[in-house]
Amino acid sequence: MHPIPPKPPLRAYGDREGDGMVQMSFVLTVPPSGRAREAAKRFAEMHGLADPIVATMEACSEGASFFVVYGQSRHEVDFASIDVAEVRTDPLSHDEIENRVQARLGRKIVVVGACTGSDAHTVGIDAILNYKGYAGDKGLESYRAFEVYNLGAQVENETLAARARAVRADAILVSQVITQRNCHKENGRSLVELLERQGWRDDVVLLFGGPRVDHQTALDLGFDAGFGTGTKPGDVASYLVERLCGATPPAPADADPRPPR
Repeated sequence: MHPIPPKPPLRAYGDREGDGMVQMSFVLTVPPSGRAREAAKRFAEMHGLADPIVATMEACSEGASFFVVYGQSRHEVDFASIDVAEVRTDPLSHDEIENRVQARLGRKIVVVGACTGSDAHTVGIDAILNYKGYAGDKGLESYRAFEVYNLGAQVENETLAARARAVRADAILVSQVITQRNCHKENGRSLVELLERQGWRDDVVLLFGGPRVDHQTALDLGFDAGFGTGTKPGDVASYLVERLCGATPPAPADADPRPPR
């Protein structure tokens, strides 16, 4: 058997694969002029772009110019060496979620969500929980398989924990949009510590979400999973169903994986 050759490092794709062409945009506090254009080219060169072309130079405010510069980057990435913690869940359809919860759990999955601390931005938690959902993907309220409690914004951890315990929640969703001075991490860690002190941390699935949240950050804070920008309700629903109802069982070894004709 011939060995599999290693994949070449990744380079940016502009006009041709691997040509390294990239685009960068920025503002310099000078009005548009020939000198400003040259300043933009030099600025791009200092960031590693070879033979930069200023594609856009336009005034964006008094005494300031917006630039778009196109050029070649010499940098490359060894993709094979990258190891990132990710939530790995098979996406399930709306009907698959409903059927699996009914067949394996026999009751609704109870979910409580909130924006905690001083965070008043409910766009994230609403996108996941509310019926309307996000990007054409309906929220958890649209499923018969979920019983949803959206507590809204600026909810203290003690209030969230008390409500979740009162309704015997299977899962708690925490959304954090405000991240100054890492307050989202402080709020998240405080909730985990509160549940641990109360003695029921292991009885509930904790999910953490927000624009500066990834799976590793959530794990480091003591959550079970983290969901960042672009997460859809179906992603969260599929994760909860797999976590609480089990993954799809593998087909028998002698089964024919092809669909019947």
